[in-house]
Amino acid sequence: MIKLPFSEAVRESPDGVFIDLEVSPGTKTIRVPSGYNPWRRRIEVRLSEAAQKGKANQQLIEQLAIVLDVKASAITLIAGPTSHRKTLHIRGVQVDQVLEMLNLHFEKD
Repeated sequence: MIKLPFSEAVRESPDGVFIDLEVSPGTKTIRVPSGYNPWRRRIEVRLSEAAQKGKANQQLIEQLAIVLDVKASAITLIAGPTSHRKTLHIRGVQVDQVLEMLNLHFEKD
């Protein structure tokens, strides 16, 4: 059972958590999460949508909602809309719950 140090990229907020991500759009496969970048302390994500007109950002929110078992409306992009480095806010979840789901989905693939 491989556990990545995702905890460095997930932190508590007053009503949920913040997650720091490093996104690679336009890949052949979708992987949420695909790994962890220890230097940037960000969870790596691969998306199939190109970074055009917000398509990759929308796919990121939809895929993260599936992984975390929350509604997409609970996820807000708060930093990095045009960058590979993004920060998202997820309402109504706890840090330990998010870490458990991320590790579970990382191990499946």
